[in-house]
Amino acid sequence: MMSADDAEQGPQVPAWVTNFKRHFQIRLDATILYPQARWASFCVFLVLYVWRVYLLQGFYIVSYGLGIYLLNLCLGFLSPAVDPDEVDDGGGPMLPTRTDDEEFRPFVRKLPEFKFWQQGISSVLISITMTFFAMFDLPVFWPILLGYFILLVGFTMKERIRHMIQHKYIPFNVGKQTYGQMSKISADGSAGAPARKVAK
Repeated sequence: MMSADDAEQGPQVPAWVTNFKRHFQIRLDATILYPQARWASFCVFLVLYVWRVYLLQGFYIVSYGLGIYLLNLCLGFLSPAVDPDEVDDGGGPMLPTRTDDEEFRPFVRKLPEFKFWQQGISSVLISITMTFFAMFDLPVFWPILLGYFILLVGFTMKERIRHMIQHKYIPFNVGKQTYGQMSKISADGSAGAPARKVAK
């Protein structure tokens, strides 16, 4: 007979499932240090998916869903964590803009880069898997889906660019001083240049 404590805990997860999840998370966390390799793998899988859909001449609904999902991820990646339209003028966090001061203020994203990659590559792998099942190959007139997707990309990107111009922020750290640049101190104490050796 089950006790009240056992009923509250729910079904027990087997130990091998817990170990697999732990080891998988460790391997996944180790890829954080290699963004170029991660995005290269994403591009390879995306090209494989496009190539498979081209060969099969089908699965346009799956492609449309994948495109919409990746567009949504891009919007989250380009959006600030706190929307300035929703923050009062008095005390919300400021967005980093191009200023003349030397303080490095990174852009805090709604969707971090690692989560963007993780969700993006997961969606591509799921889409590749779906192409092996004929039930997902629904008959549609693909030019309409393509035209609607292009319109959707154009309107959403136009709105995002308008938002960036309105609030004067850049979603990338281009042109901003980084920690590596700040650590380069010259012999006279000025920042921005590597220290020079003094001749003996």
